[in-house]
Amino acid sequence: MSADEAAAELARLEAEAAAAAAELKLARAQAALAAARAQASKTDASPTETAAAETPPGGAPPAETPPEGAPPAETPPTEITDAEHAAAPDAAASPVAAGPLDDSEVARIVQGYTFDETTLDLGALVNGEPVREAQIRIPLAMTNRHGLVAGATGTGKTRTLQGLAEQLAAKGVPVFAADIKGDLTGVATPGESNPKLLARTEAIGQAWEPAASVTEYFALGGIGTGVPVRATVTGFGPLLLSRVLGLNETQESSLGLVFHYADAHGLPLVDLSDLRAVLSYLTSDEGKPELKDLGGLSSATAGVILRELITFADGGADVFFGEPEFDVHDFLRTTPDGRGVISLLEVPGIADKPELFSTFLMYLLAELFEILPEVGDADKPKLVFFFDEAHLLFRDASKAFTAAIVQTVRLIRSKGVGVFFVTQTPKDVPADVLGQLGSRIQHALRAFTPDDAKALRATVSTYPTSGYDLERVLQELGTGEAIVTVMNEKGAPTPVAWTRLRAPQGLMSPTPAAAVQAVVAASPLLATYGTPVDRESAREILGAKMAAADAAADAAKAATEKAKADAEYAKQKAAADKAQQKAERDAQREYERILRTTGGSTRTSRKREPSPLEEILGSKTTQSIIGSVIRGVFGNGRRR
Repeated sequence: MSADEAAAELARLEAEAAAAAAELKLARAQAALAAARAQASKTDASPTETAAAETPPGGAPPAETPPEGAPPAETPPTEITDAEHAAAPDAAASPVAAGPLDDSEVARIVQGYTFDETTLDLGALVNGEPVREAQIRIPLAMTNRHGLVAGATGTGKTRTLQGLAEQLAAKGVPVFAADIKGDLTGVATPGESNPKLLARTEAIGQAWEPAASVTEYFALGGIGTGVPVRATVTGFGPLLLSRVLGLNETQESSLGLVFHYADAHGLPLVDLSDLRAVLSYLTSDEGKPELKDLGGLSSATAGVILRELITFADGGADVFFGEPEFDVHDFLRTTPDGRGVISLLEVPGIADKPELFSTFLMYLLAELFEILPEVGDADKPKLVFFFDEAHLLFRDASKAFTAAIVQTVRLIRSKGVGVFFVTQTPKDVPADVLGQLGSRIQHALRAFTPDDAKALRATVSTYPTSGYDLERVLQELGTGEAIVTVMNEKGAPTPVAWTRLRAPQGLMSPTPAAAVQAVVAASPLLATYGTPVDRESAREILGAKMAAADAAADAAKAATEKAKADAEYAKQKAAADKAQQKAERDAQREYERILRTTGGSTRTSRKREPSPLEEILGSKTTQSIIGSVIRGVFGNGRRR
C-alpha cells in the first residue's frame, strides 16, 4: 500500500470512528431522554389523581392539572441536558405514549436497541406515529447470527433486503443476494428523491441521500445477464442433485454409490453428460459385472436415475453444470476504499426451475462452509448471504437434505457468514432452522383462510412477551413496516418493536438493462468464467474405454472367423491332398498293370549300345578329317 493510500485509509477509518461515536452519543442521549420522560410521567401521575379526588363535584380541576386525555406533562427543562434536547429537537412536539405502548415501554425499547458497537439502522419505533428518538438497530457483529425477513407479497421484503445490503456494503461487508424478479438491481443506481419519500424519511429521523453500491451481476450457467456461475456435478454432490431430480431416499443413496464409483475409478463428473455416461456404462453389458459390486444399487434403480437425468437435461439444466467451476471466494470481495461488493445472482430466466434455483443457492452456501476457515466471533461478518424465496428450498425436502441445511446454518456462523432467509411466512422454514436465527423482521401477514389464521397464531406464539396485540398488529402493518426483534451484543433478544423501516438509498426500481450489461462487460471475472471449458472427463474416458472394448470385441470376432476359415481351408486341403494321393496310387497301379500287359516293351525300354566302328565314325575327329578331304576334292577349301 502506498503512502497516499495509507493516508486515505487512515482518514476513512477516523471518519468512521467519529461517525460511530456520534451515533453512540446520539443513541445514549435518546435513551436518556425517553427514560427521563417516562420517569416524569410516573412522577406527575400521583399529584394529578390527588387533586382530582379533592375537587368537589362539579368543580373545576386545578389549573396545573392537565385535562383528562391530555398528554402527560413535560419534564422540567432542568431535568434534561442540552445534549438531550439537541439529540431530539422535536421530542416535545410529539407525545411518546400516543399508541399501544406507554412511556416506560418506549423507554425499555430505546434502551434495548442502544448498543456500544457499530450497528445497522433498521428504522424508527412506531407508537401510533413514528418516535424519532426510538431508533431500532441491529449490531453489525450480530448479523452473522442469521436472520429471517418474512411477510406477505407486497409488504416490502425486497426493499428491506435492499436497505440491509446497502448498509452492510457501506460498512465493508460483502453481500450475496439472489434477485428473483430482477428488481434488486436498483442497488447499483442512486435513488430518486421525491416529496413523499423525504416526508417519510424525515418522520423516522433518516437523513436520506441517494447513493449507489458497488455491484457485480452473476447468472446461473450464463442464462440471463451476468457473469456465468457453474458447478461441476462432483462439486454439486449426490445429496443436492437428488433434491433437484426429485429422487426418493432409496434412489438418493443409490446415486451416492454411483458418485463413489466414479471417484474410485478416476472418472471426473463435470457435467450431466458425464453422469449419464457412468450410469449408461454400469447398465451396459460391459459394466454390469461392476454394477454387481456396488452393494445396494440395482439395475432398475440405475435406470430410473438415468431417465430422470435425461428429462432434467432436456429441460435445459445442462447449462448450469460444467467448467470453469465458480470459486465462491469471489463473493468475498471489497473495493479499494473498503466497501463491500454486492453480488446479485440474476435468476429471472429460471422461474420454471425453482428447485434448481434454491438448491444451487444451497450449494453455494455449502461451498462457503467447506472452504472458509474458522474465525469465531468477529467484529463484522465476512459475508452476509440473503436466501430469497427460502420456501422453495425446504418444499418436499428429504430428511437428509433438511439435516444438511440445519448443520450448515448452525456451523457456518463460526466461519464469519451470516444467512438471512427471506420468505412469506416463518412456517416455510423448519423449526430446527428457525431456532438458529437471531434476528427477525416480520412484515405484515394476511389471514384470508383458516390455514392463514393458524399460521398467524403460530407466528405470534414465537415472539417474546410485548405490549402489542401481535395477532392484530401483524395484520395492520403498513408497507415498509415490520415487527422487529434482534440479538443484542450479549446474545439476548431485544424487545419486540413495531418499526417503520428506513428507505433504501439506491433506486427502488430496476437499473436500466443497458447499464447492467455494461457492468457485466467490464467485470474482471468475465475473463475467468465467461467461456465454458470441456476437458476430458467421465464421458470421454468411458467412451474411449467402450470404444476400445468394441474394437477388441471386433478383433476377437475377426480372429474367430479367420480361425474358422483357416480350419475349413485346412480341412478342404487335407481332403484334396488325400484325393490326390489316392489318384496317384490309382495311376501307379494302372501303370504297373499296363507294364504287365505289354510284357515290358515300352518307350521307356533301354536303347541299343553303338558298336566300336560306329563310335569311331561318329567322333568329331573323324568327321573333321572327312570334311577336309571333301573340300580338297571339290576345291572349296581356303587358300593359304
